[in-house]
Amino acid sequence: MPIVTIQITREGSGPGRDAATAEEKAALIKGVSELLLNVLNKPLNSTFVVIEEVALDNWGWEGLPIPELRRRRQVGST
Repeated sequence: MPIVTIQITREGSGPGRDAATAEEKAALIKGVSELLLNVLNKPLNSTFVVIEEVALDNWGWEGLPIPELRRRRQVGST
């Protein structure tokens, strides 16, 4: 029984959005489940998918919280 956890940052995927939409999450669940079916022959009814949304302040990379990393990169590119 596969259990897949997808972690995404809690931010919108387009203007005016502050989180992934229900439709986007459904597409992720469907796509991951179908991938496991096609690659590993795992039945859809035995696959669990969990989507965790993480606040940007709780997501870090290169030693920095994502908002700070983005600010620095934006300043560096101008």
